[in-house]
Amino acid sequence: MTPEAGAAWTDTGRRREERGLKHRAVGETRNVPCPPSLTALLHAHLDEFETTSDGRLFYGVRGDALPTGTYCRVWQAAREKALSADEVTSPLARRPYDLRHAAVSTWLNAGVPSTQVADWAGHSVAVLLQIYAKCISGQEDAARQRIAEALGEPGRG
Repeated sequence: MTPEAGAAWTDTGRRREERGLKHRAVGETRNVPCPPSLTALLHAHLDEFETTSDGRLFYGVRGDALPTGTYCRVWQAAREKALSADEVTSPLARRPYDLRHAAVSTWLNAGVPSTQVADWAGHSVAVLLQIYAKCISGQEDAARQRIAEALGEPGRG
């Protein structure tokens, strides 16, 4: 994995740094759920383009790392096609990385236990809740219903 952090933030002074997952042993992986519709898109991409010899899905014209400017330009064009004019000027999905936050927030708001979400996201539960607790909304009635059911009380209707 070679995330781009910027030369000032790496140990080597290069924009990209070869490293594994944070707080994980070398070679350790992390399973993350993927809805069937997105899995189908991924398989279609792989059928058409394959991967590089080192397993990257997206790459530059010479097979090297895809330049940040390239995917940022494509991302901005996609936002302009997919979002309303007001949404485009808002912070909504401003960066591709924002999709990670959207996924984690969606999982939490769907009622997935925070321990599972933390595992999928590669966070500790403490870090997950510190960052995302403010994103959890609309679950109070469902939580009260689960408590009532656990106590053998009639449901609220």
